[in-house]
Amino acid sequence: MSAQAFGARMPTHLPLNDVANMAAADENHRYELSPEGVLSVTPPADPEHALLVMRMILWLAKHGYEAEQITADCGIDVGGGRVPDLTVWAEGMPPRRARSSYAGTSGLLLAVEVVSSGSEIVDRITKKAEYAKAGIPRYWIVERDGGATVHRNVLNEDGQYEPDPSGPQPLTWLLASTPDLG
Repeated sequence: MSAQAFGARMPTHLPLNDVANMAAADENHRYELSPEGVLSVTPPADPEHALLVMRMILWLAKHGYEAEQITADCGIDVGGGRVPDLTVWAEGMPPRRARSSYAGTSGLLLAVEVVSSGSEIVDRITKKAEYAKAGIPRYWIVERDGGATVHRNVLNEDGQYEPDPSGPQPLTWLLASTPDLG
Protein backbone atom coordinates (compact mmCIF):
# COMPACT_ATOMS: atom_id res chain seq x y z
CA MET A 1 0.00 0.00 0.00
CA SER A 2 1.37 3.39 -0.90
CA ALA A 3 1.82 6.14 1.67
CA GLN A 4 -0.77 8.20 -0.19
CA ALA A 5 -3.37 5.41 -0.03
CA PHE A 6 -2.60 4.78 3.64
CA GLY A 7 -2.79 8.49 4.46
CA ALA A 8 -6.14 8.80 2.71
CA ARG A 9 -7.56 6.29 5.21
CA MET A 10 -6.31 8.20 8.25
CA PRO A 11 -8.96 10.13 10.17
CA THR A 12 -8.60 13.91 10.37
CA HIS A 13 -9.36 13.80 14.10
CA LEU A 14 -8.43 10.98 16.47
CA PRO A 15 -10.63 10.86 19.59
CA LEU A 16 -9.04 9.85 22.89
CA ASN A 17 -11.44 6.92 23.04
CA ASP A 18 -9.92 5.49 19.85
CA VAL A 19 -6.41 5.93 21.25
CA ALA A 20 -7.47 4.08 24.41
CA ASN A 21 -8.89 1.24 22.28
CA MET A 22 -5.65 1.00 20.29
CA ALA A 23 -3.65 0.89 23.53
CA ALA A 24 -5.90 -1.81 24.97
CA ALA A 25 -5.43 -3.94 21.86
CA ASP A 26 -1.62 -3.59 21.85
CA GLU A 27 0.28 -4.51 25.02
CA ASN A 28 3.60 -3.99 23.28
CA HIS A 29 3.39 -0.21 22.84
CA ARG A 30 2.42 2.95 24.71
CA TYR A 31 -0.09 5.23 22.99
CA GLU A 32 -0.27 8.93 23.78
CA LEU A 33 -2.23 11.76 22.22
CA SER A 34 -1.18 15.38 22.59
CA PRO A 35 -3.87 18.02 23.18
CA GLU A 36 -3.24 19.09 19.56
CA GLY A 37 -4.01 15.58 18.31
CA VAL A 38 -0.48 14.27 17.69
CA LEU A 39 -0.39 10.50 18.17
CA SER A 40 2.76 8.97 19.64
CA VAL A 41 3.38 5.23 19.71
CA THR A 42 6.43 4.09 21.66
CA PRO A 43 7.87 0.72 22.63
CA PRO A 44 7.59 -0.54 26.20
CA ALA A 45 10.16 0.52 28.78
CA ASP A 46 13.50 -1.23 28.79
CA PRO A 47 14.61 -3.06 31.99
CA GLU A 48 16.70 -0.14 33.33
CA HIS A 49 13.77 2.24 32.88
CA ALA A 50 11.40 -0.18 34.63
CA LEU A 51 13.83 -0.63 37.53
CA LEU A 52 14.14 3.14 38.08
CA VAL A 53 10.35 3.43 38.26
CA MET A 54 10.09 0.44 40.61
CA ARG A 55 12.72 1.89 42.96
CA MET A 56 10.69 5.08 43.22
CA ILE A 57 7.47 3.14 43.83
CA LEU A 58 9.08 1.17 46.66
CA TRP A 59 10.50 4.39 48.15
CA LEU A 60 7.07 6.00 48.17
CA ALA A 61 5.47 2.88 49.67
CA LYS A 62 8.16 2.76 52.37
CA HIS A 63 7.16 6.29 53.34
CA GLY A 64 3.47 5.52 53.75
CA TYR A 65 1.97 6.06 50.33
CA GLU A 66 -0.70 3.42 49.78
CA ALA A 67 -1.16 1.26 46.69
CA GLU A 68 -4.14 3.35 45.51
CA GLN A 69 -1.94 6.46 45.58
CA ILE A 70 0.94 5.18 43.41
CA THR A 71 0.49 4.15 39.80
CA ALA A 72 2.85 3.21 37.01
CA ASP A 73 1.85 3.83 33.40
CA CYS A 74 -1.58 5.27 34.29
CA GLY A 75 -2.95 7.34 31.44
CA ILE A 76 -4.07 10.85 32.37
CA ASP A 77 -6.28 13.27 30.49
CA VAL A 78 -4.43 16.56 30.00
CA GLY A 79 -6.54 17.67 27.06
CA GLY A 80 -5.02 14.69 25.27
CA GLY A 81 -3.96 11.37 26.73
CA ARG A 82 -0.52 11.10 28.32
CA VAL A 83 0.97 8.15 30.18
CA PRO A 84 3.49 9.27 32.82
CA ASP A 85 5.89 6.59 34.02
CA LEU A 86 4.77 7.19 37.61
CA THR A 87 1.98 9.17 39.25
CA VAL A 88 1.24 9.89 42.89
CA TRP A 89 -2.30 10.72 44.03
CA ALA A 90 -3.67 12.37 47.17
CA GLU A 91 -4.91 10.10 49.92
CA GLY A 92 -8.52 9.14 49.27
CA MET A 93 -8.34 10.48 45.70
CA PRO A 94 -7.05 7.62 43.51
CA PRO A 95 -7.11 7.97 39.74
CA ARG A 96 -10.61 7.97 38.27
CA ARG A 97 -11.62 7.73 34.63
CA ALA A 98 -12.25 11.05 32.95
CA ARG A 99 -12.53 10.42 29.21
CA SER A 100 -12.15 6.90 27.98
CA SER A 101 -9.72 4.95 30.15
CA TYR A 102 -7.58 8.01 30.88
CA ALA A 103 -7.81 9.37 34.43
CA GLY A 104 -8.67 12.95 35.26
CA THR A 105 -6.06 14.98 37.14
CA SER A 106 -8.16 15.66 40.26
CA GLY A 107 -6.05 14.54 43.22
CA LEU A 108 -2.90 14.10 41.14
CA LEU A 109 0.08 15.33 43.18
CA LEU A 110 3.02 14.27 41.03
CA ALA A 111 3.81 13.04 37.52
CA VAL A 112 7.23 11.49 36.86
CA GLU A 113 8.84 10.80 33.50
CA VAL A 114 12.01 8.75 33.08
CA VAL A 115 13.76 10.03 29.96
CA SER A 116 14.50 7.36 27.37
CA SER A 117 16.25 7.60 24.06
CA GLY A 118 13.82 9.26 21.70
CA SER A 119 11.62 10.82 24.42
CA GLU A 120 13.96 13.62 25.45
CA ILE A 121 12.14 16.58 23.89
CA VAL A 122 8.68 15.27 24.71
CA ASP A 123 9.56 14.62 28.38
CA ARG A 124 11.65 17.75 28.98
CA ILE A 125 9.56 20.30 27.07
CA THR A 126 6.23 19.08 25.68
CA LYS A 127 4.91 17.11 28.65
CA LYS A 128 6.28 19.67 31.07
CA ALA A 129 4.14 22.35 29.40
CA GLU A 130 1.08 20.09 29.13
CA TYR A 131 1.28 18.99 32.77
CA ALA A 132 1.68 22.59 33.93
CA LYS A 133 -1.34 23.66 31.88
CA ALA A 134 -3.32 20.76 33.42
CA GLY A 135 -2.39 22.09 36.90
CA ILE A 136 -0.36 19.09 38.08
CA PRO A 137 1.44 20.45 41.19
CA ARG A 138 4.72 18.59 40.71
CA TYR A 139 6.60 17.21 37.72
CA TRP A 140 9.83 15.26 38.06
CA ILE A 141 12.08 14.31 35.19
CA VAL A 142 14.56 11.48 35.78
CA GLU A 143 17.55 11.69 33.44
CA ARG A 144 19.28 8.42 32.68
CA ASP A 145 22.74 9.92 32.86
CA GLY A 146 24.58 7.31 34.91
CA GLY A 147 23.54 8.85 38.22
CA ALA A 148 19.85 8.98 37.36
CA THR A 149 19.53 12.69 38.05
CA VAL A 150 16.11 13.83 39.25
CA HIS A 151 14.92 17.30 38.22
CA ARG A 152 12.06 18.23 40.57
CA ASN A 153 9.70 20.98 39.46
CA VAL A 154 6.88 22.66 41.38
CA LEU A 155 3.99 24.55 39.81
CA ASN A 156 4.06 28.24 40.75
CA GLU A 157 1.16 30.71 41.05
CA ASP A 158 1.57 31.66 37.37
CA GLY A 159 0.97 28.06 36.28
CA GLN A 160 4.61 27.45 35.30
CA TYR A 161 7.03 24.90 36.72
CA GLU A 162 9.94 26.19 38.75
CA PRO A 163 12.91 23.98 39.52
CA ASP A 164 13.36 22.91 43.13
CA PRO A 165 15.74 25.42 44.79
CA SER A 166 18.12 22.64 45.85
CA GLY A 167 18.66 21.80 42.19
CA PRO A 168 18.81 18.44 40.45
CA GLN A 169 19.76 15.54 42.70
CA PRO A 170 20.88 11.97 42.05
CA LEU A 171 18.20 9.34 42.52
CA THR A 172 20.26 7.83 45.37
CA TRP A 173 19.92 11.15 47.25
CA LEU A 174 16.18 11.22 46.61
CA LEU A 175 15.71 7.64 47.80
CA ALA A 176 17.55 8.46 51.06
CA SER A 177 15.18 11.39 51.73
CA THR A 178 11.55 11.64 52.78
CA PRO A 179 9.04 12.42 50.00
CA ASP A 180 7.79 16.00 50.15
CA LEU A 181 4.71 16.20 47.97
CA GLY A 182 3.13 18.94 50.07
